[in-house]
Amino acid sequence: MTNQKSPREVDLYPPIKMFLEDQGFDVKAEVGPCDVMACRGDDDPVIVELKLGFSLSLVHQAIARQSVCDDVYLAVPRQGGKRFGKSLKDMKMLCRRLGLGLITVRLSDGLVEVHQDPAPYAPRKSKLRKGRLLREFAKRVGDPNTGGAVRTGLVTAYRQDAMKCANFLGGQGASKGARVAKETGVIRATRIMADNHYGWFERVEIGIYDLTPAGRKELPKFSALLPGK
Repeated sequence: MTNQKSPREVDLYPPIKMFLEDQGFDVKAEVGPCDVMACRGDDDPVIVELKLGFSLSLVHQAIARQSVCDDVYLAVPRQGGKRFGKSLKDMKMLCRRLGLGLITVRLSDGLVEVHQDPAPYAPRKSKLRKGRLLREFAKRVGDPNTGGAVRTGLVTAYRQDAMKCANFLGGQGASKGARVAKETGVIRATRIMADNHYGWFERVEIGIYDLTPAGRKELPKFSALLPGK
Protein backbone atom coordinates (compact mmCIF):
# COMPACT_ATOMS: atom_id res chain seq x y z
CA MET A 1 0.00 0.00 0.00
CA THR A 2 1.43 3.38 -0.98
CA ASN A 3 1.47 6.05 1.73
CA GLN A 4 -0.04 9.35 0.72
CA LYS A 5 2.53 12.15 0.75
CA SER A 6 2.02 14.91 3.27
CA PRO A 7 1.33 18.28 1.63
CA ARG A 8 4.14 20.85 1.52
CA GLU A 9 4.06 24.60 1.07
CA VAL A 10 5.81 24.20 -2.29
CA ASP A 11 2.80 22.18 -3.52
CA LEU A 12 0.76 25.37 -3.37
CA TYR A 13 3.03 27.28 -5.72
CA PRO A 14 2.36 25.66 -9.15
CA PRO A 15 -1.46 26.06 -9.00
CA ILE A 16 -1.18 29.65 -7.77
CA LYS A 17 1.46 30.50 -10.37
CA MET A 18 -0.76 29.11 -13.13
CA PHE A 19 -3.80 30.91 -11.75
CA LEU A 20 -2.03 34.27 -11.78
CA GLU A 21 -0.38 33.71 -15.15
CA ASP A 22 -3.80 33.01 -16.65
CA GLN A 23 -4.68 36.58 -15.61
CA GLY A 24 -1.67 38.02 -17.40
CA PHE A 25 0.76 38.23 -14.47
CA ASP A 26 4.46 37.45 -14.56
CA VAL A 27 5.00 35.31 -11.47
CA LYS A 28 8.17 34.58 -9.50
CA ALA A 29 8.79 32.78 -6.23
CA GLU A 30 10.86 33.76 -3.19
CA VAL A 31 11.48 37.37 -4.16
CA GLY A 32 13.03 38.90 -1.06
CA PRO A 33 10.84 37.92 1.90
CA CYS A 34 7.82 37.21 -0.34
CA ASP A 35 6.74 33.63 -1.04
CA VAL A 36 5.10 34.63 -4.34
CA MET A 37 5.23 37.92 -6.23
CA ALA A 38 3.28 38.71 -9.38
CA CYS A 39 3.56 41.75 -11.64
CA ARG A 40 1.44 42.88 -14.59
CA GLY A 41 2.33 45.96 -16.60
CA ASP A 42 2.27 49.13 -14.53
CA ASP A 43 -0.11 47.67 -11.92
CA ASP A 44 1.00 47.36 -8.32
CA PRO A 45 2.45 43.93 -7.56
CA VAL A 46 0.46 41.12 -5.98
CA ILE A 47 2.03 39.19 -3.11
CA VAL A 48 0.90 35.78 -1.88
CA GLU A 49 2.10 34.20 1.37
CA LEU A 50 1.89 30.40 1.56
CA LYS A 51 1.21 28.20 4.58
CA LEU A 52 -0.19 24.73 5.20
CA GLY A 53 -2.84 26.11 7.55
CA PHE A 54 -4.25 29.22 9.15
CA SER A 55 -1.99 30.64 11.82
CA LEU A 56 -1.05 33.88 13.51
CA SER A 57 2.37 33.59 11.87
CA LEU A 58 0.75 33.64 8.42
CA VAL A 59 -1.29 36.73 9.31
CA HIS A 60 1.84 38.47 10.62
CA GLN A 61 3.68 37.70 7.38
CA ALA A 62 0.86 39.08 5.27
CA ILE A 63 0.58 42.26 7.36
CA ALA A 64 4.32 42.81 6.97
CA ARG A 65 3.96 42.58 3.17
CA GLN A 66 1.36 45.38 3.23
CA SER A 67 4.29 47.78 3.65
CA VAL A 68 5.20 46.86 0.07
CA CYS A 69 1.79 46.90 -1.65
CA ASP A 70 -1.95 46.73 -1.00
CA ASP A 71 -2.71 43.46 -2.81
CA VAL A 72 -1.54 40.83 -0.34
CA TYR A 73 -3.11 37.37 -0.13
CA LEU A 74 -2.87 34.45 2.29
CA ALA A 75 -2.97 31.00 0.67
CA VAL A 76 -3.57 27.61 2.32
CA PRO A 77 -4.60 24.14 1.14
CA ARG A 78 -8.36 23.57 0.92
CA GLN A 79 -9.57 20.95 3.38
CA GLY A 80 -12.89 19.24 3.97
CA GLY A 81 -15.08 19.07 7.04
CA LYS A 82 -16.99 21.50 9.22
CA ARG A 83 -13.94 22.45 11.27
CA PHE A 84 -12.09 23.83 8.26
CA GLY A 85 -15.29 25.47 7.01
CA LYS A 86 -15.63 27.37 10.29
CA SER A 87 -11.93 28.31 10.26
CA LEU A 88 -12.30 29.57 6.70
CA LYS A 89 -15.31 31.69 7.65
CA ASP A 90 -13.48 33.17 10.66
CA MET A 91 -10.35 33.86 8.61
CA LYS A 92 -12.39 35.60 5.89
CA MET A 93 -13.75 37.95 8.52
CA LEU A 94 -10.26 38.62 9.89
CA CYS A 95 -8.82 39.19 6.41
CA ARG A 96 -11.65 41.58 5.56
CA ARG A 97 -10.88 43.64 8.66
CA LEU A 98 -7.16 43.67 7.91
CA GLY A 99 -7.53 44.44 4.22
CA LEU A 100 -6.00 41.11 3.17
CA GLY A 101 -6.98 38.62 0.48
CA LEU A 102 -7.60 34.92 1.08
CA ILE A 103 -6.98 32.00 -1.27
CA THR A 104 -7.40 28.23 -0.92
CA VAL A 105 -5.87 25.58 -3.17
CA ARG A 106 -7.39 22.12 -3.58
CA LEU A 107 -4.23 20.09 -3.95
CA SER A 108 -6.00 17.06 -5.41
CA ASP A 109 -6.67 18.90 -8.68
CA GLY A 110 -5.03 22.34 -8.27
CA LEU A 111 -8.31 24.26 -8.03
CA VAL A 112 -7.60 27.81 -6.79
CA GLU A 113 -10.42 29.72 -5.09
CA VAL A 114 -10.26 33.38 -4.10
CA HIS A 115 -12.50 33.82 -1.07
CA GLN A 116 -11.57 37.39 -0.24
CA ASP A 117 -9.89 40.18 -2.20
CA PRO A 118 -7.90 42.90 -0.39
CA ALA A 119 -9.97 46.03 0.22
CA PRO A 120 -10.15 48.86 2.76
CA TYR A 121 -12.38 47.94 5.69
CA ALA A 122 -14.87 50.22 7.43
CA PRO A 123 -16.74 48.38 10.21
CA ARG A 124 -20.51 48.77 10.28
CA LYS A 125 -21.75 49.89 13.68
CA SER A 126 -24.91 48.32 15.09
CA LYS A 127 -27.04 50.89 16.91
CA LEU A 128 -29.25 48.06 18.17
CA ARG A 129 -26.37 46.18 19.80
CA LYS A 130 -24.89 49.38 21.16
CA GLY A 131 -28.25 50.28 22.68
CA ARG A 132 -28.55 46.86 24.34
CA LEU A 133 -25.10 47.17 25.88
CA LEU A 134 -25.75 50.69 27.16
CA ARG A 135 -29.10 49.64 28.69
CA GLU A 136 -27.51 46.65 30.39
CA PHE A 137 -24.68 48.85 31.70
CA ALA A 138 -27.12 51.42 33.07
CA LYS A 139 -29.45 48.88 34.71
CA ARG A 140 -26.76 46.75 36.31
CA VAL A 141 -26.10 47.78 39.92
CA GLY A 142 -22.46 47.88 40.93
CA ASP A 143 -19.83 45.68 39.27
CA PRO A 144 -20.62 42.11 40.39
CA ASN A 145 -18.54 40.24 37.79
CA THR A 146 -14.82 39.81 37.13
CA GLY A 147 -13.51 40.62 33.66
CA GLY A 148 -12.44 37.51 31.76
CA ALA A 149 -14.69 35.16 33.75
CA VAL A 150 -16.63 32.40 32.01
CA ARG A 151 -20.06 33.42 30.71
CA THR A 152 -22.03 30.89 32.76
CA GLY A 153 -23.46 32.39 35.94
CA LEU A 154 -22.58 36.00 35.17
CA VAL A 155 -24.65 38.54 37.07
CA THR A 156 -26.72 40.57 34.61
CA ALA A 157 -29.20 43.33 35.39
CA TYR A 158 -32.00 40.80 34.84
CA ARG A 159 -30.37 38.36 37.27
CA GLN A 160 -29.95 41.13 39.84
CA ASP A 161 -33.67 41.94 39.58
CA ALA A 162 -34.52 38.26 40.04
CA MET A 163 -32.24 38.14 43.09
CA LYS A 164 -34.04 41.14 44.60
CA CYS A 165 -37.37 39.41 44.14
CA ALA A 166 -36.08 36.17 45.63
CA ASN A 167 -34.46 37.97 48.54
CA PHE A 168 -37.77 39.71 49.32
CA LEU A 169 -39.73 36.45 49.22
CA GLY A 170 -37.10 34.83 51.40
CA GLY A 171 -37.79 37.36 54.12
CA GLN A 172 -41.51 37.99 53.65
CA GLY A 173 -42.79 34.68 52.32
CA ALA A 174 -45.33 34.22 49.53
CA SER A 175 -46.41 37.60 48.17
CA LYS A 176 -48.36 39.22 45.37
CA GLY A 177 -46.32 40.25 42.38
CA ALA A 178 -47.46 43.85 42.74
CA ARG A 179 -46.15 44.01 46.30
CA VAL A 180 -42.82 42.49 45.32
CA ALA A 181 -42.50 45.10 42.57
CA LYS A 182 -43.34 47.97 44.94
CA GLU A 183 -41.03 46.88 47.77
CA THR A 184 -38.04 45.94 45.61
CA GLY A 185 -38.34 48.62 42.94
CA VAL A 186 -38.28 45.89 40.27
CA ILE A 187 -41.05 46.99 37.91
CA ARG A 188 -41.01 43.68 36.01
CA ALA A 189 -41.11 41.56 39.19
CA THR A 190 -44.29 39.68 38.29
CA ARG A 191 -43.00 38.84 34.80
CA ILE A 192 -39.64 37.69 36.17
CA MET A 193 -41.27 35.40 38.73
CA ALA A 194 -43.75 34.07 36.18
CA ASP A 195 -41.03 33.32 33.62
CA ASN A 196 -38.96 31.63 36.37
CA HIS A 197 -35.84 31.64 34.22
CA TYR A 198 -33.58 30.45 37.07
CA GLY A 199 -35.99 28.01 38.73
CA TRP A 200 -36.28 30.10 41.90
CA PHE A 201 -39.99 30.94 41.84
CA GLU A 202 -43.32 29.14 41.88
CA ARG A 203 -46.87 30.44 41.68
CA VAL A 204 -48.83 29.31 44.74
CA GLU A 205 -52.01 31.18 43.82
CA ILE A 206 -53.12 33.49 41.04
CA GLY A 207 -50.77 36.48 41.19
CA ILE A 208 -48.95 35.18 44.30
CA TYR A 209 -45.45 33.76 44.20
CA ASP A 210 -43.07 32.04 46.58
CA LEU A 211 -39.60 30.52 46.42
CA THR A 212 -38.90 27.00 45.25
CA PRO A 213 -36.48 24.81 47.26
CA ALA A 214 -33.82 25.71 44.67
CA GLY A 215 -34.52 29.41 45.25
CA ARG A 216 -34.17 29.07 49.03
CA LYS A 217 -30.92 27.19 48.54
CA GLU A 218 -29.54 30.08 46.48
CA LEU A 219 -30.54 32.81 48.97
CA PRO A 220 -27.24 32.90 50.92
CA LYS A 221 -25.37 33.75 47.69
CA PHE A 222 -27.54 36.78 47.04
CA SER A 223 -26.32 38.62 50.11
CA ALA A 224 -22.82 38.79 48.64
CA LEU A 225 -24.00 39.75 45.17
CA LEU A 226 -26.73 42.33 45.92
CA PRO A 227 -25.36 45.83 46.64
CA GLY A 228 -26.13 47.05 50.12
CA LYS A 229 -26.71 43.55 51.47
